[in-house]
Amino acid sequence: MLPYQQAWISDPAPVRVWEKSRRIGASWCTAAEAALAAASQAGEDCWYIGYSRDMAEEFIRDVAFWAGIYGAAAADCEEVVIQDERKDILAYRIKFASGKRVTALSSRPTNLRGKQGFVILDEAAFHSDLSELVKAALALLIWGGRVTILSSHNGADNPFAELVEDVRAGKRPYSLHRTTIDDALEQGLYRQICLKTGKIWTSEAETAWRAELFATYGDGADEELLCIPQSSVGAYLNRALIEGNMAPAIPVLRWTPPAADFVDWPEERRCREVRDWCEAELAVILDFLPRKSRNFLGEDFGRSGDLTVLWPLVLGDNLRLSTPCVVEVRNCPFRQQEQILYYILDRLPRFSGAALDARGNGQYLAEVARQRYGQDLVDEVMLSEGWYRDNMPKLKAALEDKDLTLPKDAAILDDLRAFRVVRGVAKIPDKRTADAAGQRHGDAGVALALAVFAAKTMSGGERFAATTAAPRTAQTLMAGY
Repeated sequence: MLPYQQAWISDPAPVRVWEKSRRIGASWCTAAEAALAAASQAGEDCWYIGYSRDMAEEFIRDVAFWAGIYGAAAADCEEVVIQDERKDILAYRIKFASGKRVTALSSRPTNLRGKQGFVILDEAAFHSDLSELVKAALALLIWGGRVTILSSHNGADNPFAELVEDVRAGKRPYSLHRTTIDDALEQGLYRQICLKTGKIWTSEAETAWRAELFATYGDGADEELLCIPQSSVGAYLNRALIEGNMAPAIPVLRWTPPAADFVDWPEERRCREVRDWCEAELAVILDFLPRKSRNFLGEDFGRSGDLTVLWPLVLGDNLRLSTPCVVEVRNCPFRQQEQILYYILDRLPRFSGAALDARGNGQYLAEVARQRYGQDLVDEVMLSEGWYRDNMPKLKAALEDKDLTLPKDAAILDDLRAFRVVRGVAKIPDKRTADAAGQRHGDAGVALALAVFAAKTMSGGERFAATTAAPRTAQTLMAGY
């Protein structure tokens, strides 16, 4: 077994979902699991549902192969006709000495009525009625059953793709695995192919094999091999969804240096200028935050071009996330960005986590914040395609469920609408936009995504603002303004 196969069959979750490339041995290792489950004395019946008769027969023969490997007593593969009230159901079945069996059924949801045990829905995206099939399978969980759903993709609007997005968004408490062909190759797939076919492995041969495979699939390679659903292009968050969560009373506070040479001002003068702005604009908002609610923050970093956006979120008793304000700063020196960040975090009641953009120059601010507040409270996030894939569904789900309030602001609306689905992943494209104040690059949208990520995933403790909000002077700058 390769590492990704081992991770799959050792996952104890009651419901598992596997988003996978074709031909990586997913069904084969699941057959190994089914054979072991049915052969053991304390085992369980296994019910396999593929979308074709050939798949059913092949799976049962794989189970028989694994039974031989285990040395488990198993009867030969047999074709079975099971009576149904409307018509006969063709099935393939293998029996074990334990009294348990592995049965491959056709993909009618009613086939699972009255069954108990371990259900395997293979190539789920290609079933004609996956939603009903999953619903029928989940009924087996009541008495301790298990459900496994694995598939390559079959379009962005397919129920399987929607199920994967729901799991990523936290709407369904299932375990999710993802294996592209490149993941499989990295973990030894082509070496195993060479071992079985008697070829000598070389890195050059593996590269050529991959190139030939992608050429074979052509335009479908992204979907078939890289787990990217086809037709996955366009805007990720529509205007109606965003505006439905906006409230006019939430302020957006914007600061830019008062002079072009601000960066050259003496340090004490710069600190005093920013402190006065914070006291005038931020203090009245932060002082009136609910004292018993947990608070989180997301930050997208910019220096001379893009904005830095700081987005606090308050987690209410009803588990809704509300925005007290949004802070945008442009062309702000590093030290003053640090000053504003500390001013906010020091005054957030029950501060429980911040996710800070740690790419490029942002790594400095994220690092010093981590040193000040601790690694349990500050997450230095390296934004990547994988991060967006895993966490943008959380933001979208919060908007769809009306669990998030946003400022009613045109620039923030544009930033949130800037997320585009590229190769199956919602992220900000390279192209910049602009408003009256200057260049934007989806900055507020990224800050909000990080804030939601912090609220949904961080639980490292909390820090009470009263212990950190002491007055600061220029002489105590390095101690934290």
